[in-house]
Amino acid sequence: MATLLRALGGFVCNGCLFVCTVIRALSRHNLLSLRLPSINTRVSMTSSRGYEEMKQYWDKNKELRRPLSPFLRYKPHLLMCMSLTHRVTGVYLTTVVSGVSILLLCLPEGYPYYLQMIKDLSLGPAIITGMKYTLALPVTYHFLNGIRHLVWDAGYGFEKKDMYISGYLVLGLSLAISSMLVFML
Repeated sequence: MATLLRALGGFVCNGCLFVCTVIRALSRHNLLSLRLPSINTRVSMTSSRGYEEMKQYWDKNKELRRPLSPFLRYKPHLLMCMSLTHRVTGVYLTTVVSGVSILLLCLPEGYPYYLQMIKDLSLGPAIITGMKYTLALPVTYHFLNGIRHLVWDAGYGFEKKDMYISGYLVLGLSLAISSMLVFML
């Protein structure tokens, strides 16, 4: 340690060297003499209370013949699929918007230049229409389903019949509006 201090400082007074040595000796002594029960003693998993509680829990589930993953047994229904699709479209839109924004910031030319470059590729109408749908459909679906969630937050539409009606309405409107966006732009 003294050689390190001399190398760093060039000159170390004897008082500083003494203080460093004493601190080092005290810290070594304290660390070596410290006996923490949580570190030094080993507790077997079978003797812990948590293990016994978990064993009782799983035994009870076996007696009642409960499945390990109940959601795997359920048949997918409209509300489940729409909830999952809402989350997936949110992640997709965040990724696409962030990615395109960062890409456009990093590229040397402006947006019109790259738009013209895509037009010059002379892609077929089926590819262009498909690309437009990949942007328009998630935007409209996520927007309309978000409005549906806001209506739920207001406390309306929690009857099963209303939930299915609003779900089919969101699906139909998102297809219609995204088709209008695709073919009008």
